[in-house]
Amino acid sequence: MQTHTVKRNIKEKSHVQLGRGGRHGKTSGRGGKGQTARAGNKRRPELRDAIKKIPKLRGYKFASIQNTFYAINLDALNTAYNAGEVVSLETLMAKKVVRVKGGNNPRVKILARGTLSKKLSVKGCTLSATAKAAIEKVGGTVEA
Repeated sequence: MQTHTVKRNIKEKSHVQLGRGGRHGKTSGRGGKGQTARAGNKRRPELRDAIKKIPKLRGYKFASIQNTFYAINLDALNTAYNAGEVVSLETLMAKKVVRVKGGNNPRVKILARGTLSKKLSVKGCTLSATAKAAIEKVGGTVEA
């Protein structure tokens, strides 16, 4: 084997030259003349830009109209409160059962998961029908 007989295993890649006849002659795949045929043409339709700025897919919703509740179960109330105490947004935040979301007071909904063994009075919280029945069954009171 001599140096002039050595060959590459992989051929060297060569780029396709445009505008040299053959498939990509004349306008070299750029259409007609003028601004669109020149290098650096970056004009874009304004409507397309507006459409691309709108968030799409994956559950996007406007944050201003979202109705999200902080769900609290009866188990959490049973562990956090003593018998005869008042359950309200202020006491829930003081006992750190609920945290502030985005600088706004959260909306609270009490759900009926778990058991309640203490007599509590609930004020200013949204409740599910079964949670309300469970609180009243133990002897507690519910005020809107």
